[in-house]
Amino acid sequence: MKFKFDDIAINSTKKKIPEESDKNVYIGLEHIDSECFTITRWGAEAAPIGDKLLMQKGDVLFGKRRAYQRKVAIAPFDGIFSAHGMVLRPKENVVTKEFFPFFISSDQFMERAVRISVGGLSPTVNWKDLKEQEFELPSIEEQKVLAEKLWAAYRLKESYKKLLAATDEMVKSRFVEMFGDSNSISKGFPVKTFEELCEVITDGEHITPTRSDNGIYLLSARNIANGELLLDDVDYISEKEYQRIAKRIVPTAGDVLISCSGSVGRVCVLPNNFRCQLVRSVALLRFKDDVLPFFMEKQIMSQDVQNQIDVLKSKTSQANIFQGNLKKLKGIVPPKSLQESYLAFVNQADKSGFELRKSIENIDAVIKSLINN
Repeated sequence: MKFKFDDIAINSTKKKIPEESDKNVYIGLEHIDSECFTITRWGAEAAPIGDKLLMQKGDVLFGKRRAYQRKVAIAPFDGIFSAHGMVLRPKENVVTKEFFPFFISSDQFMERAVRISVGGLSPTVNWKDLKEQEFELPSIEEQKVLAEKLWAAYRLKESYKKLLAATDEMVKSRFVEMFGDSNSISKGFPVKTFEELCEVITDGEHITPTRSDNGIYLLSARNIANGELLLDDVDYISEKEYQRIAKRIVPTAGDVLISCSGSVGRVCVLPNNFRCQLVRSVALLRFKDDVLPFFMEKQIMSQDVQNQIDVLKSKTSQANIFQGNLKKLKGIVPPKSLQESYLAFVNQADKSGFELRKSIENIDAVIKSLINN
């Protein structure tokens, strides 16, 4: 049967101006991973600015801004949520609470949400448009059967994700076993500041670049993940704009990119044959021959360097780490043979991680098939 969305869900719009204590129960869109109901991180350095939505444990949180990112999650506690989202509750005479999150994450819903979004760089879904949209829903009995299968598949996927996280932790633990940290002299390796280790430390373009519909990648902090670039939501610039920015810096294969605004400290190595420029929220580190770029990528991901970043970053509503403080970071400099040995171990772990990711993708395909068919 077909139902208007207004007959399927309640859009809770109760808001509050956050107090200092609310920073510990704040969930923003940056805390929600695409196509994952589980929220594993939350909170802010200081009380968020502006009205925020009140949420209750079990509410479905939907990212109405840039809906193509497919951010849907289940609130893990009572708290406050970004005003760039919606707090949704099912009308249980039409849709069961168990099936509801899967419906919101379905292609049927998401494609419609993207289609009715309005705005330029940050298209947003408006409730007045969404509530009038009609959607096909199975019967309550069919929903109950589907929900049981969907949650079984989802729990299996989450168990594989935990194994994947354990693999990542093993890689970090091996680093500490082999090299210690910048405060430890037990391993006997030299410790140098990043200023000593780098040929170049800079950040991206300070003058707002003119975006294009296509062309050359313009990377911002949201495109930097640990060990990879995220290009589902990326901006572009023209060749002319690229050349203007290139007068100051040309990002090159082997450069290490680090997010330096918002979620500070994510890092990846720029791959071969990848032409791009950067905005100010991304810093570029070009290391000297003492250290291998991929070794430094893993070292920056280590708890030791992340702790240093946490101390040095600015403590405002949006965290930042500037060039002067990046230069103060300290890194271990073991012989290149040991760096290569560690990276060989990482490559083996990456193969295991690849198999786990394939399993997760297969389960996702099953989930999508069940929802969409």
